[in-house]
Amino acid sequence: AALSERTCREWFQRFKKGDYEVEDRHGGGREKIFEDAELEALLDQDAFQTQEELAESLQVTQQAVSKRLKAMGMIQKQGNWVPYNLKPRDVERRFFACEQLLQRHNRKRFLHRIVTGDEKWLHYDNPKRRKLWEKPGHASTSTAKPNNHDAKVMLCIWWDQLGVIYYELLKPSETITGDRYRTQLMRLSRALKEKRPQYEERHDKVILQYDNARPHVEKVVKNYLETLKWEILPHPPYSPDVAPSAYYLFRSMEHGLANEHFSSYEE
Repeated sequence: AALSERTCREWFQRFKKGDYEVEDRHGGGREKIFEDAELEALLDQDAFQTQEELAESLQVTQQAVSKRLKAMGMIQKQGNWVPYNLKPRDVERRFFACEQLLQRHNRKRFLHRIVTGDEKWLHYDNPKRRKLWEKPGHASTSTAKPNNHDAKVMLCIWWDQLGVIYYELLKPSETITGDRYRTQLMRLSRALKEKRPQYEERHDKVILQYDNARPHVEKVVKNYLETLKWEILPHPPYSPDVAPSAYYLFRSMEHGLANEHFSSYEE
């Protein structure tokens, strides 16, 4: 008779760990019985353990752990990286700014006019974040970003609801300054005229969205933006993680780069 899918999956997990024994591990087809308290104790020690790791500790199958976690109402959540833990006054400012933007959008929709720009360090080494087990309704864990000093390059990118408009990948020795950002805005303006001619054809002009990083607010940048007559979208302080790039574009990029390792700028 053909093996069941469940048996194949269980054997596959064993083989990955170097265990090539194909006999029934628990004998007689009976699953080992374990208490919820045992599983809860393991999760208290490390809520980021996978089902396979929990099963190995309890000496049961992954399917048994999965069923028990479901019965306990546990679900997996992935924590978010944040720049640092916000103080109460920063949270209030963030809430107020976001509320104002939502009210404006309800009065007259404007998201189609937004061009959002941001920078992101692309690391040569990209470890994958782990998910943790929690009860439904609990907020996922936020973890401050580690102080990475490994090899990396900076991506500068601008996009709207139709897609990417312009981007640059800086060389390892380069970083963002006010003068460089002004030059990039010049190139962005030219790219908009080529790729988004509709901005020139209608009365609604570009709304530029970016965070409050120092190069973005230097005088040379402000002076140039005045000549473009673009509207600048208000952005709460200390909140780069609520920019559209952070929760949309960059999150997708992180999934795509997870566990990827590069050895050179050319790669």
